[in-house]
Amino acid sequence: MAKHLSERDIDLVVGLIDGWEGKLSWDALGDAVEPLIGTRPARQTLALQERVRSAFDHQKARLKSGFTKVKPPASLRIAEQRIRRLEAENSRLEHENTRLLERFMRWQYNAHKFNVSADKLDAPLPFVDRDSSEAKS
Repeated sequence: MAKHLSERDIDLVVGLIDGWEGKLSWDALGDAVEPLIGTRPARQTLALQERVRSAFDHQKARLKSGFTKVKPPASLRIAEQRIRRLEAENSRLEHENTRLLERFMRWQYNAHKFNVSADKLDAPLPFVDRDSSEAKS
């Protein structure tokens, strides 16, 4: 049976993704994570964790957008790696914060509408036709 990832493991994986250089794939990520957590998690195990999947998708999009590494002098290599990792982490956290704010608005609406149920809190928002000037009957 596959090992379940702890919060510490998830934090390590997300940190690794934030500092990722080169081609990113689930197999490469699994190989890189193995020394950090002690076992090689399956792609499905990693992809089931929303924070890991979100960080992975965000980093893939960031790499596809043409993000290129500038070759600094050797004396600045460590600072450059840290700055790059922090910028990636910041970008990911901004994206995650936006998703959480959207989720909170959905919960707020649904809590009022359905009198608070855990399953109902994640229901999607209804479609609002803002272009229509006709009164709904």
